[in-house]
Amino acid sequence: MRKVILLGASGSIGTQTLDVMRKNPADFTLVAFSVGSKTRKIAHIINMYPDVKAICIKDKNKVNYYQSKYPNISIYSGDEELLKLIDTDGDMVVNALVGFVGLKPTLYALEKNKTVCLANKEALVVGGELVNDLLNKGYGKLYPIDSEHSAIKKCLMVDSSNVSKVMLTASGGAFRKLNRDQLKDVKAEDALKHPTWKMGNKITIDCATMINKAFEVIEAHYLFGCPYNQIGIKLHDESMIHSYVVYKDGSMRLDLSKPDMRNPIKLALYEFNTEFKTIIANSLDQFKDLHFHDFTFERYPIVKLAKYVINEKGTYGAVFNASNEVAVNAFLKDQIPFLAIEEIVNVLMKKHQNIVHPTYEQIAEVDKNTRKKTYELIKKWRKD
Repeated sequence: MRKVILLGASGSIGTQTLDVMRKNPADFTLVAFSVGSKTRKIAHIINMYPDVKAICIKDKNKVNYYQSKYPNISIYSGDEELLKLIDTDGDMVVNALVGFVGLKPTLYALEKNKTVCLANKEALVVGGELVNDLLNKGYGKLYPIDSEHSAIKKCLMVDSSNVSKVMLTASGGAFRKLNRDQLKDVKAEDALKHPTWKMGNKITIDCATMINKAFEVIEAHYLFGCPYNQIGIKLHDESMIHSYVVYKDGSMRLDLSKPDMRNPIKLALYEFNTEFKTIIANSLDQFKDLHFHDFTFERYPIVKLAKYVINEKGTYGAVFNASNEVAVNAFLKDQIPFLAIEEIVNVLMKKHQNIVHPTYEQIAEVDKNTRKKTYELIKKWRKD
């Protein structure tokens, strides 16, 4: 029986994690969770999992109310107190948080020798060196929840010899049929209409800009030790092939299934010790009912930053992530146009003075300063 600590229980990945756990009650129980500001979900989750010992919410002003309502459960608040959830007797942490806030709990959980199932891609984009340093020293375990990285891990578990390329598939997001000129006037409600997946707002916008894919290239580098030139991207309309590996003899190993995040969540929860299948192919042309297209930097130039972050490392990942988080939020509020997200990120990346081999504290400071600079750019944008 795994005792699970679920960070981000009220989001898309968190909700689906609870679904998977509920269908496997002999193997998993929930001992702690966070819900941010969606506190109305607390009662439902506790009814499903009476073993819960700790909860973290966003608003500290509501702590006393929930503490009196649930006297046998420790109630915490704020990002810092998320770490107190990890101090419970749980042995597995599912990190389904969104954004930079997910880095510190990932590091803390590994330091405590917990098993981390990671959906928070920002933890690796921003702090991949710190995460891998802990793993290399023997602290904890880490399993990816992203469908692309779950697929790659499955393929490599079957055969990791003579790999020439790791290929991440990408739907292209809501605007995949538009050229760059047509992106000038698109709105947030249009960007949120993802063609194949149902996800949270932030990641759906990241799919439309393809910054999400840049992040996944960086993730693949840290998860699998691949250099940048060994990681490729292929556009795929139906999101049925989640990613694949190309071998030196030209053959491919692929992960083929319907786009349902419960599959990679279940694999991570079981630490990939459960049945799965991969497919061997000689060409993508074998899949007659599926559609593939070549990825180009001309259409998605922002993805070039993945190479920069991988090769330069340091604090560039923190700038990439923080500027994007703030810009995406501004776009969702209709404060800036869609293409301004790219422009703002590029400006801040070009101006940044890198810190090599940073500590967490240095990364956090860069994150804070980048957000401040991004807000200033957005204000200037709105005035212009």
